[in-house]
Amino acid sequence: MSKVGFVGLGIMGAPMAGHLLAAGHALSVFTRGKVPESLTAGGAKVCANAREVAQSAGIDPGFRIELHQKDLNLALSTARKIGVSLPNTATCQELFNACAAHGGKACDHSAMVRALKTMANFEIGQPAPGR
Repeated sequence: MSKVGFVGLGIMGAPMAGHLLAAGHALSVFTRGKVPESLTAGGAKVCANAREVAQSAGIDPGFRIELHQKDLNLALSTARKIGVSLPNTATCQELFNACAAHGGKACDHSAMVRALKTMANFEIGQPAPGR
């Protein structure tokens, strides 16, 4: 039995995920809406987010935030030594620091979106205030 992750259980996704369960795969799922009862009754693990789906399926995150931080620190340190200003690199480093501060140190660069949402106090996909 393979560990499989599935994100998006809409009109097409739910039946596809159902076929994976029927084939005997250990299935982890995430969707923004309600997970169909047929999937949970069939043994699908409902995850809190896409990252958890990937981890449940045995997929490690890509280039982790902590590695971005290390590399950016090296670039900024070298730039200071030779008297070069890297303002955009410094801004990126601050954003990666925010990711790490919010528990995303071991996540891939997609954690940047979560950090930006947290810092802006705004959920992507929701109407902007006043609209």
